[in-house]
Amino acid sequence: MQNIRIGTLVNGGTADKIIPQIIPHGFESFALTFWQSTGTTDLYELAKRVRATVDEHNIPISAIGVFGNPLTGAGDNADTLASWERLIDAAEAFGTKLINGFTGRMPGSIDESMPRFAEVFGELAKRAESRGVRLAFENCDMGGTWSHGDWNVAHNPTAWEMMFNAVPSDSIGLQWEPCHQMVSLIDPIPQLRKWVGKIFNVHGKDATIAWDIVKEYGIHGPREFVWHRTPGFGDTNWTDIISILRQAGYAGSIDIEGWHDPVYKNELEMTGQVHGLNYLKRCRGGDFVPNPIG
Repeated sequence: MQNIRIGTLVNGGTADKIIPQIIPHGFESFALTFWQSTGTTDLYELAKRVRATVDEHNIPISAIGVFGNPLTGAGDNADTLASWERLIDAAEAFGTKLINGFTGRMPGSIDESMPRFAEVFGELAKRAESRGVRLAFENCDMGGTWSHGDWNVAHNPTAWEMMFNAVPSDSIGLQWEPCHQMVSLIDPIPQLRKWVGKIFNVHGKDATIAWDIVKEYGIHGPREFVWHRTPGFGDTNWTDIISILRQAGYAGSIDIEGWHDPVYKNELEMTGQVHGLNYLKRCRGGDFVPNPIG
C-alpha cells in the first residue's frame, strides 16, 4: 500500500551525521536542505554516506533543496542558481526525483520578477525534465509582499498562476505548507483542494493565529498575532489535509520543518518534532492494517 510518509528536514551539510541519530524516533523520510549554496559539499560523496544509512532502513530521501535567490545571484546568492543545477544533476545519486527551494525574486513587485523567473526556471525545468526530476517551490514569503521582497515569488496563489503560465511544465510545482498561508490569514483548506494537483511535497509546519489580537490590534500593530508551530500544536486540521491529499492520489511525503516553534525549541526541539511525527501518523489513520480475506 502506498502511504503518505511522515518525515523531517535535515541540514544537508550534516545529514550523514544527524540522520543515524534520529532514525530510531520513527521518521519515514528525510528532506535535505542547503541555505543559499551547496558550497564545497561533494554531493555524490554525501549521497553515498547518507544512502548507506537510509537504504538499510528503507527510508527514502524525499527531496533535496537549496534556499536562496537564484534570480539575482547577488551577494551570498551568487552560487544559488549553480546549486540548483548541481542538485538536479545529483538527484539520482540521492535516490530522489524532487529538488526544491525558493524561486527567488527581482527588486520590485512580483510582476517585475516574472520575466527573469521564466528565463531561469524555463532552463532549469528543461534540465530537470531531461533527468526525470521535478522542481518544487516553497510557499514562504520570507517577509515579502506583492510589492517588495528579497527571496521568493511563490507565496501567493495569484503568483502561482503567473509562474505556471510563464513556465508551462509538468515538472514544476509547489512545496506547500499551511503555515505560510495562515500567516497571511489565508485559509489553507480550500486552497489545498484547488491546488493539490500542483503540490509535489508538503512541509509539516503549522501556525497558531491569535484572533483576539487581530481583532483588537490588527496585523500592523505592536503585538505578534501569528506563530509558526510544529504540527500538533497549531490550528490546522491535519486529518483534513491528509484526507484531501489522499483523495487526490498524492503519493509524496509530509516532512516536518522544525526549528520554528516558539515553545518546543532549543532543548525541546526533538520533543516537539517527535510529538509532531506521532501526531501526523495518527492523523493519517495510524499504522496500516490489512483487510481480512474472505
